[in-house]
Amino acid sequence: MPAIVDFPTVVKDALAIFGDLCDTEPARRHFAEYLTGLMVAENKTVSGINRACALTTDQSCLNRWLTEVEWDVTALNDRRLAWLQQAPQTRDSARGVSAMDNPLVAHTGKLIEDVGWFWDHADQRQVIAHDYLISNDVCPSKAHYPIEWRRLKQRDACAAKAFKDHTALGIELLDAVRKREIPGDFTVESSCPSAKGLKHIQSTQRGYVGDLKLNRKVVYEGREQQRQDVARQIPWAAKKPVRVGRRR
Repeated sequence: MPAIVDFPTVVKDALAIFGDLCDTEPARRHFAEYLTGLMVAENKTVSGINRACALTTDQSCLNRWLTEVEWDVTALNDRRLAWLQQAPQTRDSARGVSAMDNPLVAHTGKLIEDVGWFWDHADQRQVIAHDYLISNDVCPSKAHYPIEWRRLKQRDACAAKAFKDHTALGIELLDAVRKREIPGDFTVESSCPSAKGLKHIQSTQRGYVGDLKLNRKVVYEGREQQRQDVARQIPWAAKKPVRVGRRR
């Protein structure tokens, strides 16, 4: 891949908007290098981004800026979300949706902070990964972008009583959406719904929809039943086809 000799226009524009959140000129350059690398570098690790830049410092400088230098992630995210409100395509709307997603980001190394073995429902196997929960703003224009995120830490890696499961982290994200006064209903991925989580959404008096795992039980007609048994009791006239990818 050709070396990066200058920052793209989109990165220069981002520097004009977010650059003052970095307190020094070298920090602003690292910010621009990292953004550019994430967009165009073939290898998106710190060393891979550093190798892709024609004019740069040692890769340890970028690594220290990312891992050791104190910079306000919350302030950067607040500025990003405020900037997205300027365009009608990405502006919050009551017809929009706050979608809760639970992706796994697979890794090969076992010494990366917070990685662990997690069950990948797509591939039906255990993988070494980061387990994220992400709230997304899905606009009527079909534009979408993350609002906030949390990373699950496995119980044995947490201090006493510091462990937070998917439900607790999901409630944090839901409350963050409400605190930011982002309108619209909620959608929830199948790995997130629980009785506690759904009751919390219900208390917000917002509409919501989520798909459930096959092993979930629900209360229907006053009785606790398996999800499949409930599905058999719903009349055909009340059902409509839904497509997920190629599946109907």
